[in-house]
Amino acid sequence: METKYILFLLFALGGLAVWAGSEAVLPAYMIGSVLAGTVGKDHLLIRRLRTLTFGLLTPFYFIRAGTFVSVPALIAAPATLLFLFLAKMASKTAFVFPAVRANRHVGNAGTYYTLMMSTGLTFGTISALFGLSHMIITQTQYSFLVGAVIASAVIPTLIANAFFLPRHLLPHKAAHEDLPQPIPQPAAAGKQA
Repeated sequence: METKYILFLLFALGGLAVWAGSEAVLPAYMIGSVLAGTVGKDHLLIRRLRTLTFGLLTPFYFIRAGTFVSVPALIAAPATLLFLFLAKMASKTAFVFPAVRANRHVGNAGTYYTLMMSTGLTFGTISALFGLSHMIITQTQYSFLVGAVIASAVIPTLIANAFFLPRHLLPHKAAHEDLPQPIPQPAAAGKQA
């Protein structure tokens, strides 16, 4: 029952946002932030909302946002994309890394959390799409911004999982799956019953 009310609220606020000249997905982002503490305790509701979000709402948003990306523009100037990616990663890391260290996450865990929290995929694409739809930026500029945002989500995640995964925080079995397992020895002939 709560799922219906939350869905109604999302669509109503999304319609209100479009009417006001904003992006329809922005209220969903804000509602998710506000309800995270209270809704997070109901696991069944979380499962329903995840299914609804990842199965219905998210694909439509990212398909719409992706159709405006000009791949030829990205191919024509890869240095611009690289510069925007590095600038985004440097600025995000400059603020996330000290916060991670302040919470006493050091070593691989600290680097892992820094890389995983330095993305900004959702809000980055929302703001770029807002700029494009209100003709603040061109389609080429939009393509570079969204390309840098997507790269800042994918590349740090791959690096974090490949090199800095805090294995000591994983369950014991999962942490040692990659280690060779001992070969069982056959029982000695003299100990048969």
